[in-house]
Amino acid sequence: MVKTELEQRIIDALEAVAVQHGIDVVDVEVTGATKAPCVRVRIDNLDGGPITLDEVTAQNAWVSAVVEELDPVSGSYTLEVSSPGMARPLRRPADFVRFAGQEVELATSAVSGRRKWTGTIVASTDGGVTLELEDGERRDFPFDTVKKCNLKPVYDFKPKKEGE
Repeated sequence: MVKTELEQRIIDALEAVAVQHGIDVVDVEVTGATKAPCVRVRIDNLDGGPITLDEVTAQNAWVSAVVEELDPVSGSYTLEVSSPGMARPLRRPADFVRFAGQEVELATSAVSGRRKWTGTIVASTDGGVTLELEDGERRDFPFDTVKKCNLKPVYDFKPKKEGE
């Protein structure tokens, strides 16, 4: 995925110690005003299980220490540490392999006059991902053209009927 140099530096610094804590650095995003930006760090359990709010809170200290030591932003900034959420960002080829069969929303550089795509991950290699689009067409996207990709959340609030 396309990351800014600053975001990649933060990711690299966090990933260097995350394994010691049993944590997977899902994504880092720097957003907001240049005078007081927000550094968002999304983490998950390394074993693939969902992370709880208490676990996120417990990891906050070392994440903060690593980011502070890196001193990525001159001046003040806000650090947010959270779970990846239902619309989990996919950043690495391994993420696409892990979530094969899941529906995603993908943003790319312009391809066939479009920048946004929705489809199901049907294959992934080190070089790119293949989606089956909503109309049934299969399309390959090289990772160097993918700007952003998130799992498409599924909201199912209907109670299950007996026997299902």
